[in-house]
Amino acid sequence: GAGGWSPLVSNKYQWLQIDLGERTEITAVATQGGYGSSDWVTSYLLMFSDSGQNWKQYRQEESIWAFSGNTNADSVVYYKLQHSIKARFLRFVPLDWNPNGRIGMRIEVYGCTYRSEVVGFDGKSCLIYAFNQKLMSALKDVISLKFKTMQSDGILLHREGQNGDHITLELIKGKLSLLINLGDTKTHPSNAQINITLGSLLDDQHWHSVLIEHFNNQVNFTVDKHTHHFHAKGEFSYLDLDYELSFGGIPVPGKSGTLSHRNFHGCFENINYNGVNIIDLARRH
Repeated sequence: GAGGWSPLVSNKYQWLQIDLGERTEITAVATQGGYGSSDWVTSYLLMFSDSGQNWKQYRQEESIWAFSGNTNADSVVYYKLQHSIKARFLRFVPLDWNPNGRIGMRIEVYGCTYRSEVVGFDGKSCLIYAFNQKLMSALKDVISLKFKTMQSDGILLHREGQNGDHITLELIKGKLSLLINLGDTKTHPSNAQINITLGSLLDDQHWHSVLIEHFNNQVNFTVDKHTHHFHAKGEFSYLDLDYELSFGGIPVPGKSGTLSHRNFHGCFENINYNGVNIIDLARRH
């Protein structure tokens, strides 16, 4: 009706879906009841999606978050999201409503355009970034990206060295594994290999963020909001690595001693290496 959204039947299976037309960064939501009525929603869930097919529920403190709604038809209840959502589609799902009325909602969504660079990989390709060593700081390396895939296995990132040293970030059975291998075991003790696994079910076709920070021999590995801090052995500061990074696969299969690695099949967004926007660079060159 003219007073807002009020479905024909008031039950737990109703929802109001909004198409924002493009991926948007949503920072807050606000609700009211139906205008001049006894229809208002007292609690609801918020769901979001890029495609309109594959939905995720807004969570806070790692649990599904039920928003407190309205207590009358006209007061506005405004809620600033603890962390913003990046999505094209939103769904408001009423959980409870005024027992003396029906489901009734007026909705406002707050946010701004989300700028992003996205590149797709078909499982056979990789993107190689060769950089100038003069621009390198030996003390600090920061790599960040987002990825989205339905495949449970694939190489996200690989960097090879002259002596068999390498760093590989790989999706294995839906979990992310960061392998740092200090190459030649004759000159390095066996503890020169570090393997950290984070996350699970990361092949759910939703965006996941990855951040790898390396300062001297302190490494921070973050997947979504979970961070693993560790100290690599002293030699890690002198990893003999080429000035080349490959994303989505290993350029020469078997180069790092194994053939089991699969190339990545899915999408990357906003790949950043020490402040350089890799996807933008690839587009322009």
